[in-house]
Formats: sequence, structure tokens, C-alpha cells
Amino acid sequence: MSTPDASLSSESGTAIRVPRIVIRPTKGLRRIDWRGLLEYRDLLTLLVRRDFLSRYKQSILGPAWFVIQPLLTTVVFTVIFGNVAKLPSDGMPKMLFYMCALVPWNYFAANLTSTSTTFTANMGLFGKVYFPRLVVPLSVIASNLITFVIQFMTFLGFFAYYKFLTAAGPLIKPTFGLALVPLLLLQIAALSLGFGLLFTALTVRYRDLAYAISFLVQLWMYATPVVYPLSMVSAGKWRIVAACNPMTSIVESFKHAFLGVGATDLRYTAISVGMTLVVLFLGLILFGRAERTFVDTV
Repeated sequence: MSTPDASLSSESGTAIRVPRIVIRPTKGLRRIDWRGLLEYRDLLTLLVRRDFLSRYKQSILGPAWFVIQPLLTTVVFTVIFGNVAKLPSDGMPKMLFYMCALVPWNYFAANLTSTSTTFTANMGLFGKVYFPRLVVPLSVIASNLITFVIQFMTFLGFFAYYKFLTAAGPLIKPTFGLALVPLLLLQIAALSLGFGLLFTALTVRYRDLAYAISFLVQLWMYATPVVYPLSMVSAGKWRIVAACNPMTSIVESFKHAFLGVGATDLRYTAISVGMTLVVLFLGLILFGRAERTFVDTV
């Protein structure tokens, strides 16, 4: 950005020098208005509040859906995969096993689904006023974090029940990995934001991707050890293939932290963290490119 002066003539014929601002496109990560994100933090807070309150504003049960949805999903998984399909749960109570995996997965899926339609869903807002476009997907990540906290507290209630009031209590052995849960949460946010930015940038040109997101997320869940333990996957090439899914290490680490089970491996963690950084970097780059011309494309 530069500010060369322009000359105008007044009524008296005297030249008046008027500053002129010239805005030029930047490259790489400089496309992201990092300073603007701080300046518009009040807008970020407002969008977070709007997203959270409007989600179930006119529903009968309201925020109770944040608890009902994961509970119903856990019950279905317990009946179908635990009792009918007889899938193992590493010796853990099946309901607790599925809920422990669903809590981080639901946060990732909600972030990815919501951020992947940033441009198309907010076209009316983006076309009227300027603000750093990255504020919108960041507000989605933050508002879904509130939902995560509610579901996480529900999980802790079930965890305390099975740990202290049932015969399965001695089998549940939390590990030092509990201290790393905030880092796992940060990685989920970064990974889902990166993929969401990639998809929303591609959706500007290929609109049918918007219809495929939900289907892809559903398939992704079954490729992640949510309804089955990673120990079911035989060691070797298939275990490596499973480790290439960055959510595999996150979900297994979450189960290992709270339940003491889960196939954790530093190599898998390194792959997951590396892929997260790469995806986030590519997402920011493509998002920065797409936001310059998406108004003319959408």
C-alpha cells in the first residue's frame, strides 16, 4: 500500500495536494490482514454471540440439543456397533468409549462443515462492508468451542459415573495425557480451520463441493477410530494408512488421556501435527487468493 499525492486545483487556481491511497494485492500469508483481525476483535465477539444464540433460538429445547445430540448418537453407536456388530471397545464401557471419541470428533466436524461455506453463506454481508474475511471462520471456530465445552462437561459426568460408581472403574486409568488435552483441542481447531478454508476457497469455483461436504465428513468419521479402536487395525501398512488420517492420532490420544486405552505413537502424532500445519498453511494461502475475487465469482 502506498500514498502518493495527487494535485487538484482550487477555485483560486492554487494547486492543492491531496493524499491518495493505492491498494495493491499482497502475496503469500501477507494476504491475510493480521492487524485487522486484532482491530476487529469486537466484531469477532459479536459474531460468536450471534452464531451461538441463533443456532437454536426458535427451537423447543434450545441449547439442550447440544447435550441431546451427542447422547443420542452415543446410544445408537452403542446399540448398533457395540451390541449388534460386536465391535471391541478396548475393554472400556461401550457408551463411555464412544462418547470419548465423539466429543473431539463432533468439534472437528462442526468446524469443518460450517467454515467450508464461509463465502457462499455470507455473500450478502461480504458484499456490503469491508472487514477481514478471516473473522467469520474464526468466529465459527470460537462459537463451536462453546458447544464443545458443554458436550465435554457431559462426557465428564459420564466419566465420573463409570469411574467411581461402577465395577468398570478400575479399568479406567487416566494418564498424564490429560495435560495435553488443550493442545489437542488447539490442533483440532487448526486442522478444521485449514480444511474449512481450503473447501470454502474451492467452493467459490466448484459449487457442487458444498453438497459433498456433509457426505465427506460422514465418510471421514468411519475412516477415523470413532466407532472402533485403532487396535483393530493390524500393524503394518494398514496402520500407516490409518495414521495418515490426522484425526486418528487426535482421537486415539483423547481416549488414551481419559481412559488409558488407545494406540498412541509419537510417529503418528508427528504425522498428524505435520499435516495440520501444512493444511492450515495451504488453507490460509488459498483463502487469501479467493477473497480478492469471490464477490465477482459467487
